[in-house]
Amino acid sequence: MNDSLSLGRSPELMSPADTGLLVVDVQGKLITLVPGHKRIIWNLRRLVDGAKILGVQTAATEQYPKGLGPTVPELAERLGPIPPKTEFTCCACREIFERWDAAGIFRVLVAGIEAHVCVQQTAFDLMASGFRVYIPVDAIGARYEVDYQTALRRMESGGAVLTTTEAALFEWCQRSGTPEFKQISALVQDKPPAEA
Repeated sequence: MNDSLSLGRSPELMSPADTGLLVVDVQGKLITLVPGHKRIIWNLRRLVDGAKILGVQTAATEQYPKGLGPTVPELAERLGPIPPKTEFTCCACREIFERWDAAGIFRVLVAGIEAHVCVQQTAFDLMASGFRVYIPVDAIGARYEVDYQTALRRMESGGAVLTTTEAALFEWCQRSGTPEFKQISALVQDKPPAEA
């Protein structure tokens, strides 16, 4: 093997220093209409908790909260102030992405609902603005399966990278044998909720 071979980390992989977690519109009046919503919220909670452990910057949005209500409590209590919007794209909350860009964040893990509306429009707008977009398929949802599946195919064909909650957590963590790894490992071993 060549002695000068440099085996560095792939530019395809997320890291805490260059990635932001965006939680899109996980509001009580809409999320409860999405099949598997308990598991989606559970995965989102694990992503938010993992982001905090590993220092990944996190932001959230709410779509017309006057009509759709606030973010579900188990996420809201972890997220801090959440800006409202009436546009479907989260890029309407410009200050989030300006702050991230200034901090050197150029990757965004976009999670939440609905896959074919706010998540998809945000993903495309972020990619058009130069961000690399990742979609945790088990932490997004839509009321109808056809919309969910079509949104995944469309986002992936448009350049978004599909991943999962667990894959994202370990990708951010990067190595075992650290105190952070033990906490991430505990999140991964957390039991999913029973669906009604």
